[in-house]
Amino acid sequence: MAAVSRQAGPVPGPPDSHRDTFDLWRRSASAPIVRTMLARPRLDLVATLSPALHDAARAAGNLALDFFRPGEKTSARLWTKDRGSPVTEADMAVDEFLKGRLSRLLPEAGWLSEETADSPERLSRSIVWIVDPIDGTRAFVGGHSDWSVAIALLVDGRPLLGVVNAPAHARFYEAAAGSGARVNGAPIGVSLRDRIGGARVAGPKPLVDSFERRAGERIFRLEKIPSLALRLARVAEGAVEIGLVSSDARDWDLAAADLIVREAGGRVTDLAGNSLVYNRADPVHGELAAAGAVLHSRVIDAMTTRS
Repeated sequence: MAAVSRQAGPVPGPPDSHRDTFDLWRRSASAPIVRTMLARPRLDLVATLSPALHDAARAAGNLALDFFRPGEKTSARLWTKDRGSPVTEADMAVDEFLKGRLSRLLPEAGWLSEETADSPERLSRSIVWIVDPIDGTRAFVGGHSDWSVAIALLVDGRPLLGVVNAPAHARFYEAAAGSGARVNGAPIGVSLRDRIGGARVAGPKPLVDSFERRAGERIFRLEKIPSLALRLARVAEGAVEIGLVSSDARDWDLAAADLIVREAGGRVTDLAGNSLVYNRADPVHGELAAAGAVLHSRVIDAMTTRS
């Protein structure tokens, strides 16, 4: 989704009823700064940043939960972006909190977030934070639990750390490059299924319809998962065996979950089988597929070679 239009002026801060909670999280951003440079070994970078990233992601999830109403409309104020998609004061509060906290962790890092006006300055940075404060805002607004906070740290265009926090489900997915993927601290892995027939598939209906037709096999359709990052995280833990993504997804929807899927033994690629490239001038992607490594090749073959 596009960034919030700034033509109408700044988005107001949280109302008085939530200001105490918001200020609590904002004050917590004054923790000691971790000054880390790329000359330091990457494993050391991971060890240094992981605990602070976990704390930030959990605090961000708790901040969003203060506005969430399961089964009911959110208490947060609501606006509409320039292309008609929603944004709430919860999105903006989480974005402000994370920008403050993560920028203090790595002052040298660039920044790309769904809810912050983009700047080409990030393109010159070797280290970049990629953030979706609330992925699945429509679900969040309507009281559906399938939303998440997604955070990735890129080094030279590739995710080094990734977190997808789904606080309404109490599930915290995380990965570090070369270190495997976990949910709530326990290791996870993709499904080892190697056949399309009967596979559990999640994605937008038109793309799922096209995939089933091209594959020529019956699949098991799962209910829509509004948060794209959460959809891919469920591929990583094997609950979803094939995750499909329509065109127009952005870096912030994908980067953290991409790493989690990869570290769980799967792949996320475009329909030509190419791995995703992040932190480009235009952070938009085409149609994508995610699955375990063996099944993934069959998905790509079905999507590209059959009519």
